[in-house]
Amino acid sequence: MPTIAPFADVTASDRALRRFLHGLPGVDAVGLEARAASLGTRSIKTTAKAYAIDLAVSMIDLTTLEGADTPGKVRALAAKAVNPDPLDRTTPRPAAVCVYPDMAATAAAALAGSGVKVASVATAFPAGRAALGVKLADVRDAVAAGADEIDMVIDRGAFLSGRYLQVYEEILAVKAECGDARLKVIFETGELSTYDNIRRASWLGMLAGADFIKTSTGKVAVNATPANTLLMLQAVRDFREQTGVQVGVKPAGGIRTTKDAVKFLVLVNETAGEDWLDSHWFRFGASSLLNDLLMQRQKLSSGRYSGPDYVTVD
Repeated sequence: MPTIAPFADVTASDRALRRFLHGLPGVDAVGLEARAASLGTRSIKTTAKAYAIDLAVSMIDLTTLEGADTPGKVRALAAKAVNPDPLDRTTPRPAAVCVYPDMAATAAAALAGSGVKVASVATAFPAGRAALGVKLADVRDAVAAGADEIDMVIDRGAFLSGRYLQVYEEILAVKAECGDARLKVIFETGELSTYDNIRRASWLGMLAGADFIKTSTGKVAVNATPANTLLMLQAVRDFREQTGVQVGVKPAGGIRTTKDAVKFLVLVNETAGEDWLDSHWFRFGASSLLNDLLMQRQKLSSGRYSGPDYVTVD
């Protein structure tokens, strides 16, 4: 088990972990939502907007996670990641392409040499309802197929039942199977019911060695919101202050427009700080966001809004 100072004793037993997690400060829901709303009203200048758009493009995990996914669809998405705007070669590339484990090899072959990472969901995504051995095999298959990053889901049933050590040990086991691949831990915040639970899950994931904490699968009614992302940004900020360990944040699901993305970048800057304004530490899990960012980018450079025909349909 990791011994992250000063929390070496916290994970020694289920009782100790429960005491720690329930001892975290309670979340002021009204204050949290008001703060998120206030930051969301901030406007930025045109020059800053151009920078923010390029930054947001570089932070996208371009995602396809559908039962109807095919190798051809994954190759097309990878081609878009490698060359987002064929008319403007200065356009940044997204950080990663995110797929199911059985599509990781296809994505890896299509992205070879591009610098775009292969992210794969795993651990019986999205529900996480499988035996641990099945989940770990899922991770091994994805890593063997070329995944650079693993997006796992926690066992929400265990978490909501208070079996925190079980969740912690499962994350540890997945982390061990990742090897050099970075691990993103998905909480499915829309199923955790309370902000206090989101704070507890954030600390639990970080104590277990998550490289990123991630809001959602994108498969439930409530996904990434400014408030739940703000809360997670506060958690990673506080965790680094106390341990010296930096952990990334990935909001996913429901972030579709440039305006949405800019709001989240303001949250990052004003909460965690500039160190997180980098694709190594902040990502957007999205499928349609890239198209809107490309259209807004083209408008800034030409003065004309090109419309949806300017970009490819995912």
